[in-house]
Amino acid sequence: MDILSLLIGVGIGAIIFAIIGYFLGISHRKRTAEAAIGSAEKEADRILTEALNTAEAKKKETIIEAKEEIQKQRNETEKELRERRAEVQKQEKRIAQKEDNLDAKTEKLEKKEAILEEKLKAADAKMEEVESLKKSQLDILERISGYSQEQAKALIISQLDDQLDHEKAVRIQEVEQQTKDDCDNLAREIITTAIQRCAADHAAEATVSVVPLPNDEMKGRIIGREGRNVRTLEMITGVSLIIDDTPEVITISSFDPVRREIARITIEKLIQDGRIHPARIEELYEKAKREVEQTIKQTGEQALMEAGVDRVHPEIVKLLGKLRYRTSYGQNVLKHSLEVSFIAGLMASELGADVKSAKRAGLLHDIGKALDHEMEGTHIALGTEYAKRYKENDLICNAIEAHHGTVEPKSTVAVLIQAADAISAARPGARREDLQNYIKRLEALENIATSFDGVDKSFAIQAGREVRIIVNPEKVTDDKMILMAREIAEKIESSMDYPGEIKVNLIRETRAFGVAK
Repeated sequence: MDILSLLIGVGIGAIIFAIIGYFLGISHRKRTAEAAIGSAEKEADRILTEALNTAEAKKKETIIEAKEEIQKQRNETEKELRERRAEVQKQEKRIAQKEDNLDAKTEKLEKKEAILEEKLKAADAKMEEVESLKKSQLDILERISGYSQEQAKALIISQLDDQLDHEKAVRIQEVEQQTKDDCDNLAREIITTAIQRCAADHAAEATVSVVPLPNDEMKGRIIGREGRNVRTLEMITGVSLIIDDTPEVITISSFDPVRREIARITIEKLIQDGRIHPARIEELYEKAKREVEQTIKQTGEQALMEAGVDRVHPEIVKLLGKLRYRTSYGQNVLKHSLEVSFIAGLMASELGADVKSAKRAGLLHDIGKALDHEMEGTHIALGTEYAKRYKENDLICNAIEAHHGTVEPKSTVAVLIQAADAISAARPGARREDLQNYIKRLEALENIATSFDGVDKSFAIQAGREVRIIVNPEKVTDDKMILMAREIAEKIESSMDYPGEIKVNLIRETRAFGVAK
């Protein structure tokens, strides 16, 4: 118990000492902290005091600098204000001077306006006087001339129109003459050179449609028993045979020149063979047909070779070959096409145009004539259609379509084809025309001329290459003749087809007759 009590007492004492040490430590730390706080407060007071002193010094320094800057700015501002006041004073002096000048000018203008008003009043009075005099003079003139004012005005306008017509006619004549001279010289040079270099035949060639017989007995054999041979021939070949009293001749009639050629060869083979009966006729017809087809192909290829044209569709080659058996006004169409090709190519070389295209278009321009007896349409439309079908380019198609002037040419080549076609067709001996068509063409030419007001008579001369027109001198003046000649020529160009050119020649004369008795 004593030990326990002792231990307890020791423990309690330890606890009490611990408590006392704790409180003593707290008290020591408090005093240490208070001392540190007091030291910190003193340091803070010192720093604050220094900061206040520094701030006060800076404030004073800043205030001094600000005052100096303000003074400096004030001085500059006052200087600028003085300068501006001086400038304003100068401007005020100038404005005052200008106002004085304006006042002086205004005063002068007012004086001038007053003078002008007086002059205007005087001018108005003068104008009234002039109008009065003019009216009296017009009245006098009307009485003297016998014309009213409107009639006189109409007369003057009419005279002015006549003068203008004269000037226009003279000017048109001068320009046309100069242009014509220049164009004629150049065209003559080019065309002459082309024709000189083109050695084509001038003579016309006709398709053979007559078969000679060795004797008249052969006519009977060709006719056959009850006409069976001739019927077989006509049925197979598609032609009509004319067997009349003409000695030793049989005439073949057909709208198709190729059929006519096949029939001619067939008859010649029959005459050479001597065996004339329906079966033999059919056999020899097939041979003749193959020969003609081969000849057509070879002819087309030869034409291409002569013209120097390549890469042509085989069907167009056949059409070219068929042109060998086609004539136009007695002119062989294939030879005409070759001639056009040569001439167009030569002119293209002179002008620096596309020679190959010109020769190709010239060779193909009439291929429609190989078809126009078999199909509906003109040779131009058919030729253009087939050229497009077989992939000829647009330049060639346009040249074919425009070579008679029905369509506007779109290239130099097309114009050259027109010229070459006219040259080939119009040269002496190239073509012949039947009497009926010739008369119709001359009548149409004269009718066009007489359709114009003021024309008394017209005469087509020089085989239709010139039309002479007699005009009424009272209706048509010398100046109007030039304009009328131009209008007649334009109407002929637009409404007629003709080779070459037609000269329009107007004649105006006034005759007076007297009789001495």
